[in-house]
Amino acid sequence: MNLITGKKILITGGTGSFGNAFIDFSKDCDIKFIVFSRDEKKQHDMFVERNDNNIEYVVGDIRDKSRVLKHFKNVDYVLHAAALKHVPTGEQFPEEVINTNILGTKNVIEAAEECGVEKIVNLSTDKAVYPINAYGMSKALAEKLMSAHTGETVCVNLRYGNVIGSRGSVIPLFIDKIQNNLPLTITNENMTRFLLPLSHAVALSKKCLEIGQSGDLFVIRPPAATIKTVVDALELNYGKNLEKQIIGIRPGEKMDETLLTPEELCRAKTFTDNGIEYMKIPKLDGNIGDYFYHGKDCKIAEPFTSANTTILNVEETLKLIKEAELL
Repeated sequence: MNLITGKKILITGGTGSFGNAFIDFSKDCDIKFIVFSRDEKKQHDMFVERNDNNIEYVVGDIRDKSRVLKHFKNVDYVLHAAALKHVPTGEQFPEEVINTNILGTKNVIEAAEECGVEKIVNLSTDKAVYPINAYGMSKALAEKLMSAHTGETVCVNLRYGNVIGSRGSVIPLFIDKIQNNLPLTITNENMTRFLLPLSHAVALSKKCLEIGQSGDLFVIRPPAATIKTVVDALELNYGKNLEKQIIGIRPGEKMDETLLTPEELCRAKTFTDNGIEYMKIPKLDGNIGDYFYHGKDCKIAEPFTSANTTILNVEETLKLIKEAELL
């Protein structure tokens, strides 16, 4: 049974890649959507391009709790995608990241509780694990706000890595530079990043809505590739050597990203649904030692990172990029 059929779903930051993809994914489910975002231009473009009669567009900012409260009434589910996401911007303006990603999330949770929303799914990021930048720190605290909530509204976190083709991500940036005959700006060729099809993130968000319980954390286990492999895949596609410019690692960036800590891994249960492997970690109530020791030392030594997951080769990376319809 499809538990989201007939529901009203509000998507904060709904004009982004995720919002559009979730609406497409759910087109046969008889759902009414509210796209809540602060960018009227993107809302107008989305309205013109989609021309769907089951979408209501609301201009509003999650920083403004009065606006959030007004439009959360009679909503069944909230997909919380709104955030300031660019690492360099967060390093320069951390107070803005705090206001949107932390306090804005607090507004979303409190408004949902006051308005009787059944469930919130908060979209999080690998950068929330062992965070070294303002963006990652803010998303880590947003996760904590969700998992600590004790009201009637069920709060679930969905954490995933780099979505292939999402706005501002590296592959569309590289393709744009290639099309404009500009050199590819590379931080470090050995840097690794998870590569996740948007369809997988959308499918698991639907699973979170259907089966997620309060405090649950859902994590997709995707493959990864080095930046060099991504560049090599693009060179294979275009059949030529591309000009490159090494710019060095920017403030707040890591060589590798982490999706799961050892403490989370030891409590996680692995599932596969329609070919998508994911892990579900329940809310921790009690002593973490209960999970590490079951009569013997079962401590897990390593976190799950973009360096120790399945590493894609050039051909596999190019296939993923093409499947994402970027080429």
